[in-house]
Amino acid sequence: MKNIPSGILLIAVIVLTAFREDKPLKLFLLGDSISLQYGTYLEKYLKGLYTIDRKGSQEKALQNLDVPIDANGGDSKMVLAYLRTREKDPNFKPDIMLLNCGLHDIKRNPTTHQIATDSNSYRENLEAIYQLISHKKIPLVWIRSTGINDSLHAAKSKAFDRYVKDVEQYNAIADRVFTKHKVPIIDLYSFTNGLGEDRFADHAHYIPRVINSQAMFIADFLKKRRAAAGE
Repeated sequence: MKNIPSGILLIAVIVLTAFREDKPLKLFLLGDSISLQYGTYLEKYLKGLYTIDRKGSQEKALQNLDVPIDANGGDSKMVLAYLRTREKDPNFKPDIMLLNCGLHDIKRNPTTHQIATDSNSYRENLEAIYQLISHKKIPLVWIRSTGINDSLHAAKSKAFDRYVKDVEQYNAIADRVFTKHKVPIIDLYSFTNGLGEDRFADHAHYIPRVINSQAMFIADFLKKRRAAAGE
């Protein structure tokens, strides 16, 4: 090394540093069908900064957005069960995880009105999810669940009911859990509510204009986070 001119060494350091700074980070996206839709747009806006990985096949999950299979994380119990399968996997070490669950938890039986996951169980599941991810030392960002139009949902979905009051209650539970643990929260709920009365494509999902805006909103948060961290 002592025979290599100092100028060449300096250039090498600069090149290696630039390469390290430009290297995309690994982002693991674990959420419900809303995340399946904005996830494709998000890849475009984060190109070169993050590579996005998911649980299972996105193509299969998109075939029926109401059925939580493959890349659709489902409810909080399903998310926790999946993460437990990865808990001891040394290869499961993303640089950041975007996480959401809630809309499947608040499904109600249209006959009995029984909710899929009671509020205490939801809180306990979120707490267990946080502890597992924290133990793995994976940086976490929570995304608040998007809203529901009660009358529109009732008209378009016969298999199960959902109500905006439950969305708000379960978002508040998640807020308390993740604020307590100082986990950053992306308020996709409030942002999406401001995107117009025509935002829904069906009982819960959104038209392309809204999906694109959601992805831009999340991408902006992640870009600012990476810049602030100097990653």
